[in-house]
Amino acid sequence: MTRVAILVNQQPAMFELGCALELFALPRQEYSHWYRTEVVTFHPSPLTGLGSISLQVVQTDNLQAYDMLVVPAWSVAPSELPDMLKEELQALAHRGGRMISFCSGAFLLADCGVLDQRPACTHWRYQAQFRERFPDIELLDQVLYSFDGRIGCSAGSAAGLDLGLEVIRQDYGQQVANQVARRLVISPHRSGGQSQFVETPMPELHSHFSATLDWASACLNQPIDVDDMARQAKMSRRNFDRRFRLATNMSPKEWLNRQRVERARALLELSDWRSLEWVADQCGFASALNLRLNFQKYMTVSPSEYREQFAERAR
Repeated sequence: MTRVAILVNQQPAMFELGCALELFALPRQEYSHWYRTEVVTFHPSPLTGLGSISLQVVQTDNLQAYDMLVVPAWSVAPSELPDMLKEELQALAHRGGRMISFCSGAFLLADCGVLDQRPACTHWRYQAQFRERFPDIELLDQVLYSFDGRIGCSAGSAAGLDLGLEVIRQDYGQQVANQVARRLVISPHRSGGQSQFVETPMPELHSHFSATLDWASACLNQPIDVDDMARQAKMSRRNFDRRFRLATNMSPKEWLNRQRVERARALLELSDWRSLEWVADQCGFASALNLRLNFQKYMTVSPSEYREQFAERAR
């Protein structure tokens, strides 16, 4: 069972805290070995949040009891952190603990040296301040979140849900992450590489364009391509490509391949007796080789390695 500490400061950010609680603290009896989570602070409690809300949380002076730390938000103003807080975050990182931050929480991880030699992201409104204070940290300015399996940052408040779902996906698999997303009534997966914002909103639900995305998602096991999607949307290929990129910040081909990889993830988790050729056929990839190439590109591991990792978690 993973022991999780949600770390708050003297003025907790209520929305980000709520996201962290929903992801990791809400009891889920349907899953064995779910996270065991506490909200902690290094400051005297109670704390005061927005709207004069008073919070009584666990006051601590160490993080030794925890395997994972979630920082929902933190002050972006330069300030002297308590040595004890810095030392505890560094100790958790040194012993291989996981740390993720939402929105401005990246400032705390950076202040404590946790993000050294790692990519990071934060909300777009704080990017200039982050670069000024931490010029040696690689800041990714056009992503929803960054996560290497141990250390992660989300760009904004709601993107913390996407990062949290990725953590759950890596711990419990695609099916459980999708179920958690369904309970949250949000998209099962927005990849970290998506833009923080796009130039135009997604089309209305009943337009030919959005209906085409639904159609393509339902036909991933068939050899459809971008030309087929454009015809389904009743658009020229050029217009379809342009509108698709404006709406999603990616090409139709990339979107189609990502959807197929997501389908492959679920099949690899639920059908460990099936061949990769069968998985590739069910996802619309022409061959097991094509599946391997795309899976490696978007997941950074091979399908076989991913299946083995999930099998180990399942055991």
